[in-house]
Amino acid sequence: MTVRLRPHHLLCLLTYVGKGYTPAFVSNYDCIAGRLSDGEDIVVVDGPDDVCATLLCEPDPHCFRDSVRERDAQAAYDVGDLLGLKILAGARIELHPALLARMRKAFAEGVTRKACLGCEWSDLCSGIAAGGYGGVRVRTASKVCL
Repeated sequence: MTVRLRPHHLLCLLTYVGKGYTPAFVSNYDCIAGRLSDGEDIVVVDGPDDVCATLLCEPDPHCFRDSVRERDAQAAYDVGDLLGLKILAGARIELHPALLARMRKAFAEGVTRKACLGCEWSDLCSGIAAGGYGGVRVRTASKVCL
Protein backbone atom coordinates (compact mmCIF):
# COMPACT_ATOMS: atom_id res chain seq x y z
CA MET A 1 0.00 0.00 0.00
CA THR A 2 0.91 3.65 -0.23
CA VAL A 3 0.45 6.47 2.27
CA ARG A 4 -1.21 9.53 0.76
CA LEU A 5 0.31 12.77 2.13
CA ARG A 6 -0.16 16.42 1.29
CA PRO A 7 3.13 18.34 1.03
CA HIS A 8 3.23 19.94 4.48
CA HIS A 9 2.69 16.55 6.12
CA LEU A 10 6.09 15.58 4.70
CA LEU A 11 7.38 17.93 7.42
CA CYS A 12 4.90 16.98 10.13
CA LEU A 13 5.82 13.30 9.93
CA LEU A 14 9.38 14.19 10.97
CA THR A 15 8.37 15.22 14.49
CA TYR A 16 5.14 13.33 15.14
CA VAL A 17 5.25 12.02 18.73
CA GLY A 18 1.64 10.96 19.28
CA LYS A 19 0.03 14.34 19.89
CA GLY A 20 -2.79 15.73 17.80
CA TYR A 21 -6.16 17.39 17.53
CA THR A 22 -8.32 14.52 18.84
CA PRO A 23 -7.89 10.95 20.10
CA ALA A 24 -9.18 9.69 16.72
CA PHE A 25 -6.63 11.86 14.91
CA VAL A 26 -3.80 10.47 17.06
CA SER A 27 -4.96 6.88 16.56
CA ASN A 28 -5.09 7.38 12.79
CA TYR A 29 -1.69 9.10 12.71
CA ASP A 30 -0.19 6.29 14.82
CA CYS A 31 -1.34 3.83 12.15
CA ILE A 32 0.15 5.99 9.41
CA ALA A 33 3.44 6.31 11.34
CA GLY A 34 3.54 2.53 11.65
CA ARG A 35 2.93 2.06 7.94
CA LEU A 36 5.70 4.52 7.07
CA SER A 37 8.03 2.88 9.57
CA ASP A 38 7.28 -0.48 7.95
CA GLY A 39 8.45 0.84 4.58
CA GLU A 40 5.30 1.91 2.76
CA ASP A 41 6.04 4.60 0.23
CA ILE A 42 4.41 8.02 0.00
CA VAL A 43 2.38 9.50 -2.82
CA VAL A 44 1.91 13.26 -2.68
CA VAL A 45 -1.66 14.47 -3.03
CA ASP A 46 -3.27 17.86 -3.54
CA GLY A 47 -5.55 18.59 -0.60
CA PRO A 48 -6.72 16.37 2.26
CA ASP A 49 -4.80 13.14 2.72
CA ASP A 50 -4.64 10.10 4.99
CA VAL A 51 -3.63 12.27 7.97
CA CYS A 52 -6.60 14.57 7.44
CA ALA A 53 -9.12 11.71 7.23
CA THR A 54 -10.47 11.94 10.79
CA LEU A 55 -10.91 15.72 10.61
CA LEU A 56 -13.02 15.82 7.47
CA CYS A 57 -16.29 15.15 9.32
CA GLU A 58 -15.97 18.40 11.29
CA PRO A 59 -18.30 21.27 10.32
CA ASP A 60 -15.43 23.43 8.97
CA PRO A 61 -12.31 21.25 8.56
CA HIS A 62 -9.18 23.35 8.43
CA CYS A 63 -7.79 20.93 5.81
CA PHE A 64 -9.51 22.96 3.07
CA ARG A 65 -8.43 26.43 4.18
CA ASP A 66 -6.26 28.68 2.04
CA SER A 67 -3.69 28.91 4.83
CA VAL A 68 -3.21 25.14 4.69
CA ARG A 69 -2.86 25.20 0.91
CA GLU A 70 -0.25 27.95 1.28
CA ARG A 71 1.56 25.78 3.86
CA ASP A 72 1.49 22.93 1.31
CA ALA A 73 2.94 25.13 -1.43
CA GLN A 74 5.80 26.31 0.78
CA ALA A 75 6.56 22.80 2.02
CA ALA A 76 6.50 21.44 -1.55
CA TYR A 77 8.99 24.08 -2.61
CA ASP A 78 11.33 23.61 0.37
CA VAL A 79 11.26 19.81 0.43
CA GLY A 80 11.57 19.69 -3.35
CA ASP A 81 14.57 22.02 -3.21
CA LEU A 82 16.18 19.86 -0.53
CA LEU A 83 15.59 16.63 -2.45
CA GLY A 84 16.22 18.03 -5.91
CA LEU A 85 12.81 17.11 -7.29
CA LYS A 86 9.38 18.58 -7.92
CA ILE A 87 6.91 17.83 -5.16
CA LEU A 88 3.64 17.72 -7.10
CA ALA A 89 0.52 15.59 -6.81
CA GLY A 90 1.43 12.08 -7.89
CA ALA A 91 5.09 12.30 -6.86
CA ARG A 92 6.28 9.17 -5.06
CA ILE A 93 8.77 9.17 -2.22
CA GLU A 94 10.41 6.18 -0.59
CA LEU A 95 11.19 7.20 2.98
CA HIS A 96 14.42 5.22 3.40
CA PRO A 97 16.65 5.84 6.46
CA ALA A 98 19.14 8.15 4.72
CA LEU A 99 16.37 10.31 3.30
CA LEU A 100 14.57 10.54 6.64
CA ALA A 101 17.85 11.54 8.34
CA ARG A 102 18.51 14.17 5.66
CA MET A 103 15.01 15.61 6.01
CA ARG A 104 15.27 15.71 9.81
CA LYS A 105 18.67 17.42 9.66
CA ALA A 106 17.32 20.10 7.29
CA PHE A 107 14.24 20.56 9.48
CA ALA A 108 16.34 20.96 12.65
CA GLU A 109 18.56 23.50 10.88
CA GLY A 110 15.51 25.50 9.76
CA VAL A 111 16.09 24.85 6.05
CA THR A 112 12.58 23.49 5.50
CA ARG A 113 10.67 25.35 8.23
CA LYS A 114 9.08 28.23 6.27
CA ALA A 115 5.85 26.25 5.93
CA CYS A 116 5.69 25.98 9.71
CA LEU A 117 5.30 29.73 10.28
CA GLY A 118 2.02 30.33 12.08
CA CYS A 119 1.39 26.64 12.76
CA GLU A 120 0.04 25.90 16.23
CA TRP A 121 2.37 22.89 16.51
CA SER A 122 5.55 24.75 15.56
CA ASP A 123 6.93 25.13 19.11
CA LEU A 124 6.35 21.45 19.87
CA CYS A 125 8.08 20.43 16.64
CA SER A 126 10.98 22.79 17.31
CA GLY A 127 11.49 21.21 20.73
CA ILE A 128 11.39 17.70 19.30
CA ALA A 129 13.95 18.59 16.63
CA ALA A 130 16.19 20.37 19.16
CA GLY A 131 15.99 17.30 21.41
CA GLY A 132 17.31 14.97 18.73
CA TYR A 133 13.90 13.63 17.66
CA GLY A 134 13.39 11.54 20.80
CA GLY A 135 10.07 9.74 20.93
CA VAL A 136 9.16 10.22 17.27
CA ARG A 137 6.79 7.62 15.88
CA VAL A 138 8.03 7.51 12.29
CA ARG A 139 11.20 5.45 12.19
CA THR A 140 12.63 3.45 9.36
CA ALA A 141 14.63 0.30 9.70
CA SER A 142 17.46 -0.30 7.28
CA LYS A 143 16.29 -2.65 4.56
CA VAL A 144 18.27 -5.85 4.27
CA CYS A 145 19.23 -6.80 0.75
CA LEU A 146 19.99 -10.46 0.10
